Amino acid sequence: MRRLLVLLGTAAAVVAGALLAPGSAHAHPLGNFSVNQLGALTFHPSRVDVLALVDLAELPTLQEQSTVDSMGAPAWAARECSALAGAFSVRVGGAPLAWTVETSSYTYTDGSAGLRTSRLECTLSAPAPLTSPSTVDVENRYRTDRVGWRELTATASGVHLVSPSLPATSRSDGLRGYPGDLLSSPPDVRSARLTVEPGGSTVASPGGTAAAAPVLPGPLGRAEATLRGWAGTRELTPWVGVLAVLLALVLGGAHAALPGHGKTVMAAYLAGRRGRPRDALTVGATVTLTHTGGVLVLGLLLTTAAGLAGETVLGWLGVTSGVLVAAVGLGMLLSRRRRPAHPHTHSHSHDHSHSHDHGGRPGRLAIVGMGVAGGLVPSPSALVVLLGAVGLGRTWFGVLLVLAYGLGMAAVLTAAGLVLIKVRDRWAGRLRPGDRLGDRLGDRLGDRLARLTRLAPIGTAALVLVVGSALAVRSLVTL
Repeated sequence: MRRLLVLLGTAAAVVAGALLAPGSAHAHPLGNFSVNQLGALTFHPSRVDVLALVDLAELPTLQEQSTVDSMGAPAWAARECSALAGAFSVRVGGAPLAWTVETSSYTYTDGSAGLRTSRLECTLSAPAPLTSPSTVDVENRYRTDRVGWRELTATASGVHLVSPSLPATSRSDGLRGYPGDLLSSPPDVRSARLTVEPGGSTVASPGGTAAAAPVLPGPLGRAEATLRGWAGTRELTPWVGVLAVLLALVLGGAHAALPGHGKTVMAAYLAGRRGRPRDALTVGATVTLTHTGGVLVLGLLLTTAAGLAGETVLGWLGVTSGVLVAAVGLGMLLSRRRRPAHPHTHSHSHDHSHSHDHGGRPGRLAIVGMGVAGGLVPSPSALVVLLGAVGLGRTWFGVLLVLAYGLGMAAVLTAAGLVLIKVRDRWAGRLRPGDRLGDRLGDRLGDRLARLTRLAPIGTAALVLVVGSALAVRSLVTL
């Protein structure tokens, strides 16, 4: 027993160290689903040149890997740059330019959890008559379905830009370092209109390199980076494996504590519908199974379908989760409307009675529905860890970490339900007629409290419906 306590204490200390110790996060700063782009235009009197850069995070890189391996990186880069040239439109005086792909390249760099990120570079050139004042319209339609950082810059040599609407320098140092103050709302510049006149030049001013920022600031970001580092190590020791599982539990709980999982709604539902502790445990078990299964299925889809946008799938899962919660709330309202009131009348020693209308217990289908809604949107961190472990030939370890994520989420959601059920039961006990508290409150206040007790299930149903609808709408606007 003493050895077990020492082992658990040491493990807890290491997990706490991972949460608190300073360190750099190796995850992609704009998310593991992001495809980030920069189009740097240079205008000359007789032509327009474009340096097009694409920074693919871990998951898009993984999706393209099988195609790149089968074609070879040079051939894939040439094909992709040709597609980019077709989607990058520049019109001079309304006439579209015809691009020639001058060079193309595709390179890998190390990313999170043993995965890689990648970088596509294309140089395009097209003849353009800019010896007289001209209006130029630019539009980038390459991979419009993918989220990420999008920049356009413009410089000129031998001609100049009149009041340019685009900056001359990249804010991200050519997609190598993303300013931390813009990560929450990255630029999404896809089009611009410029006026070009002969003579002079518009050059880029020298600037410093933007520093890359971690995905999540603070201890959680460092913990995610630590877990991905452990999952991506090629020499996995038993100690590292145990600590990685413990850290995955912590991160799963933190993931559930973030907004968007309806923890308060689930807890209020269980309390308002006279849920029992075993109902809260059922919700937790359903969350674990749904989250684990969702990560495994999404991981399989992403590795077999290169054109599938993972962030779009997550968005639709968020919509489905919100709709499930709203449907449970609507069902609660309808059941309250159909069910006739059967008040229980309790006589007090002072010959006064109070009526208490108790809502029915939650149905099994509704309980499972709330659990599915809580676990339906998988954690991107769990997905990256799973795919990284699969890439290293340790699928079992990746599945174990994903299961730990789900258990951590379930623990937080179940705890919220149990706490509110406990508070509800304690409060209900204090409202029993004839007790000292009831005598002190008096008959009038007792009647008001009884009325509030009867209205509580309706209020809970309305809360579940409104919050579920809000979650669905919030996910829908991101699509």
